[in-house]
Amino acid sequence: SSMVFIDGTVVNVALPALQKNLDATVLDVQWVVESYALFLAALILTGGSMGDRFGRRRIFCSGVALFALASIGGGMARSVSQLIVARAVQGMAGALLVPGSLAIISASFDAQKRGQAIGTWSGFTAITAGVGPVIGGWLIEHVSWRVVFFINVPLALIVLLISLLHVPESRDDDANTALDWRGVALATLGLGTLVYGLIESSSLGFGHSLVLATLFGGVLSLAVFLLVEARSPNPMLPLALFRSRNFSGANLLTLFLYTALGGGMFFFPLNLIQVQGYSATAAGAAWLPFILIMFSLSRWSGGLVKRYG
Repeated sequence: SSMVFIDGTVVNVALPALQKNLDATVLDVQWVVESYALFLAALILTGGSMGDRFGRRRIFCSGVALFALASIGGGMARSVSQLIVARAVQGMAGALLVPGSLAIISASFDAQKRGQAIGTWSGFTAITAGVGPVIGGWLIEHVSWRVVFFINVPLALIVLLISLLHVPESRDDDANTALDWRGVALATLGLGTLVYGLIESSSLGFGHSLVLATLFGGVLSLAVFLLVEARSPNPMLPLALFRSRNFSGANLLTLFLYTALGGGMFFFPLNLIQVQGYSATAAGAAWLPFILIMFSLSRWSGGLVKRYG
């Protein structure tokens, strides 16, 4: 999962270099970031469902392999449009491997140890995501921005080897074999059109007919998505989960947290490098205090789940 988190942070440090190298606009580099996040978010529930039905290790390893191939494609991109497509495929692959990694942990540890195990997972993905921009910044300065994609390949090979040798296969025997493809399509369409409208509004303005049409289409698609999920016998997103105040509160807090982080992690490196004159390495290192605090507290906070529920 560290590969997914690294590519959510290190690419932000590479944005000024790839923008110059590929002659890209600010809107183009926004899509380099958003195409990845969009498909990761839209398909992550589907990835979890596929793991339950077809085998968690199988789907996890498929995601790792696809992520490596997409990383090679991103590193070899000759235009910003090719890079955006490669990033979208990386997001799809991340949607397969991230829920698979957590499901494997849940299946491998009992209830008493599961909180600390997930806390350890969170801590190490956080520290890797923090170290990634520093190493990536140095590589961008001294080699090329393309290398930040290629470093995923040896990591993927190591993960595949460990998974095939040591991770047992597991699945949910009670899971229905049919996937909620209507939910997948509506969630992807709704999120995609919303993101497209918001990004294009910065250049066209919110009053432009294309922006209004995509924003309206996105809201309508998500509304239909909720109706479909409420009536589906096998929903991708069981709406009954939101009856839990703890579940709803945790998701709302996560939404606010990553909304702030997403904006900060996009604009902060651009400002440091293009306005403040920081090197790519220094811009990557500027995130370290935040990441180190997350790493040091994640395992401890995971242990609180066992103690206090």
